[in-house]
Amino acid sequence: MYKLWEALKEAKKYHWVELSHSLNNDSPYWAGIPEGSVELGTTCFDWGNEMLDCLIQTFKFPGQFGTHIDFPGHFVKDRELSEHYGVKDLIFPLCVVDVSEKVKENPTYAVTAEDIREYEKKYGDIPEGAFVALRTDWSKRWPDMDALSGLDAEGGENFPGWSMEALQYIYEQRNAAANGHEALDTDASAEAAAAGDLACERYVLDKGKLQVEVLTNLDQVAAAGAVIIVSYPRIEGATGLPARVWAITE
Repeated sequence: MYKLWEALKEAKKYHWVELSHSLNNDSPYWAGIPEGSVELGTTCFDWGNEMLDCLIQTFKFPGQFGTHIDFPGHFVKDRELSEHYGVKDLIFPLCVVDVSEKVKENPTYAVTAEDIREYEKKYGDIPEGAFVALRTDWSKRWPDMDALSGLDAEGGENFPGWSMEALQYIYEQRNAAANGHEALDTDASAEAAAAGDLACERYVLDKGKLQVEVLTNLDQVAAAGAVIIVSYPRIEGATGLPARVWAITE
């Protein structure tokens, strides 16, 4: 009788996949954020209070904590922040580009435009407005901060990610809406070192696009045909926020 209720029944027949990490006080975050920036679940109103017997907690965290969404104003002054986006801006067709086998051989692998074209040969063109996720299986290193950073004996970081040419392809040739990845940064570490900057992340956000970092469970999602939903607390003026992200997939 009610079309949306029936559509929801149909949707629940598909596989729903959690794409965000669970967070606690020991969850890793970018090493540049000062210590003491995370304090989850501190009790500010305890059981046994005469006014009302209940429990209330406070939560302190940086915007870029765990699985999180970045808004353009994170890297580009005076650009869009969290309040700019409505609910229709946070659901996308999902394309998952799998380079996990290449990452096994080279932990600093940067996905190429040719990798994207090979994906399209198998699954068709990336649709306009898509969310393009990079599967590296790097999320399996969570929650070990050193492993996520790929620290070597000299303390250098080594992890996979995007190249500029791949991002330019999905945004300038295919007009994607957002990208995502499993590592802590957009740029593959070797790309960042060569540029002397997080140039790939700066490019994405300067284009007015969105990105989600530190995704997980991309190995459980179909390469094409799924839908991804990104949600976050409705806090104004945020450059980024921890996100609850999930996919509906065949």
